[in-house]
Amino acid sequence: METQETTMREQFGATVTELLDQDPRTALVLADIGVAQFPEAARAHPDRVVNVGIREQLLIGAAGGLALTGMRPIAHTFASFLIERPFEQVKLDLVHQGVGAVLVSAAGSYDWPAGGRTHMSPGDVALLDTLPDWHVHVPGHPAEADLLLRHAVAAGDTLQYVRLSAHQNRHARPVAPDRFLTVRQGRRGVVLAVGPMLDAVLEATETLDVTVLYAATVRPFDAAGLRAALGDRADVVLVEPYLAGTSEREAHRALADLPHRVLGLGVPVAEHRHYGSIPEHLAAYGLNAAGLHARIAEFLW
Repeated sequence: METQETTMREQFGATVTELLDQDPRTALVLADIGVAQFPEAARAHPDRVVNVGIREQLLIGAAGGLALTGMRPIAHTFASFLIERPFEQVKLDLVHQGVGAVLVSAAGSYDWPAGGRTHMSPGDVALLDTLPDWHVHVPGHPAEADLLLRHAVAAGDTLQYVRLSAHQNRHARPVAPDRFLTVRQGRRGVVLAVGPMLDAVLEATETLDVTVLYAATVRPFDAAGLRAALGDRADVVLVEPYLAGTSEREAHRALADLPHRVLGLGVPVAEHRHYGSIPEHLAAYGLNAAGLHARIAEFLW
C-alpha cells in the first residue's frame, strides 16, 4: 500500500463541505469524531452541522429526526460507534420509521489497531444485512469515495452506508454504483475483490487464469454481473475487508440454479486482541497477497 496525498476521510471532509454549501437539504450529524474536519462548514451552516457529543445513540436518533423533517442527514463516526453501538437506533429510528439517511463510517475492521477491540468493527456489513433496503458502498480509493458519497446523498430518501478506510488501493477505478467492474478476465473461476482488497487480489492472482471483479458497492449485490463473469466453472472466491463470508449468501442466491462453489475470505470470526499495524493484521488474516494466492490457488486448482 503506497502513501497517498489524500485519504478517504480527508476526501469525505471536502465532499461533504461542498454538498452542505450546495444543497440546503443536507445536514451533517457528528458525535465528536470528525468535528475538526468541519470548522468552516459549522460556521457557515450552524443549523445544519450538529455535534451531539459522545452520544452515538443520539447521533442516529438526531439523523432520524432530521429525516422526518425532510432533511437529508449524513451521520459520521467510526464503524463500531456508527453501526454496532447504536444498532437499535439504526433499526428503529431509521428503518422502522421509514426514513432515509447516509451513514459514513471510518476505521472499519483493522484501521486503528492501537485503539483496541472497541475500534474494530468487522461485523458492520453483516449486521446491516439483518435489516432491509440498505445500500452499502465500500470504496477502495478517495476518488471512488467522492463519487459514491455524492451518489448516496443524491439517492432520494434511501438508506445508504459508505464504509471509508485508511486501507486503500493505489489507483481509482471507473466504478459505477450497484455494478461490479471486470478488471481482469480468465477461465478457471471468478475472484471478487471488495474495496481496498483489490490491489492484493490483483497481485495474488497475477499468475492465475481467473477473472477478477471489483466491487465498490456490495448491496445491492450485482448478481447479473457475477453471472456474466463466469468462465468454464462457476467457482467464486469473495475477498472482503470485513467479516469472512458476509456476501456468501448473496453469491449462492445469484448462482442458485447452477452447480457452483463459493469461498468467502475476510476477517475471521475470532476475538481480536492484538494491536500492531494494518499490514500485520492483513497478514495475520491471510489477506495479504501471499496469503490470498495460497488460499485462492488451493480452492480453484
